[in-house]
Amino acid sequence: MTWSDPLLKTGIQTWQQALPHGITLSCRACGDPGRPVLMFLHGFPEAAFVWDELLQHFARPENGGYRCVAPNLRGYERSSAPDDVKAYRAKHLVQDSVALIEVECGTSAPLAALIAHDWGGAVAWSLANQHPERLRQLVIINSPHPGTFLRDLKADANQQSASDYMNFLIRDDAQALLAEDDYRRLWAFFTNMGADSGPHAWLTEDIKHTYRAVWQQGLDGALNYYRASPLRPPRPEDPAAAKISLPIEMLRVEVPTLVIWALKDIALPPGLIEGLEAYVPQMQLQTVPEGTHWVVHEQPERVIGWLQARRDARRLVFEGAAE
Repeated sequence: MTWSDPLLKTGIQTWQQALPHGITLSCRACGDPGRPVLMFLHGFPEAAFVWDELLQHFARPENGGYRCVAPNLRGYERSSAPDDVKAYRAKHLVQDSVALIEVECGTSAPLAALIAHDWGGAVAWSLANQHPERLRQLVIINSPHPGTFLRDLKADANQQSASDYMNFLIRDDAQALLAEDDYRRLWAFFTNMGADSGPHAWLTEDIKHTYRAVWQQGLDGALNYYRASPLRPPRPEDPAAAKISLPIEMLRVEVPTLVIWALKDIALPPGLIEGLEAYVPQMQLQTVPEGTHWVVHEQPERVIGWLQARRDARRLVFEGAAE
């Protein structure tokens, strides 16, 4: 596994998980099988390794001794990457996650919690709506609920402008352009994010080496998420979000949900959390005034602290986990 050497860390288990419907997900995990399961879903342009610190933390006996699992979503790293753009529609992404839950938990036991960011959050919102019995709790980190996202893509000029990058990512030549100059445009996704551009201490050379190892496996799979979804700003030649209408039955999430929202996310501004309680009645919101879209990297101790505090209080996120 020479190519993945930058991804190897003490205590992290890696394997290829074949699923019954023909997709294989490359996975990372800490903790013993049979323990209550926390599952973590990453976003763009990342990979499962971004959760390693949380996997290691919550697998420790003093922090719950969970089985912590983070798959690379289809199209990423060494997971299956179908060529057909339609294979990246939400129903297929949810199918992958439900199948992996069954591998880890069996056919009836739920996850202790599903924790997700960005595109992983999009999958998690849909999964919680369609399969609430498969998770006790949901944790969303800067990932818009489809109800408020669709609302603002249709009618809010600020959100339309903030999401305009999506129309770049659906271009046929996007993979080649993103790979130019040592992934210059991809690094900008990290360094340009926030109200004030500035140093990003977490984005070290070692971390960059790890990202390169993932991106060198190909970017088209990740870009197909944007190509397959109509949830992007409308253009004269492409109505996109303007032609979509979602019934409330597809939007309500009844499981207890913690939403962590960094307020300096310039792609997903705070307007997206306004009115969210109409769709998620059992919601608790935690905001990070100085955090950006990459708050898990910028302030991991804060994210871990919120999750750990709620577990210790036996209130929400880790309800049902063994002591």
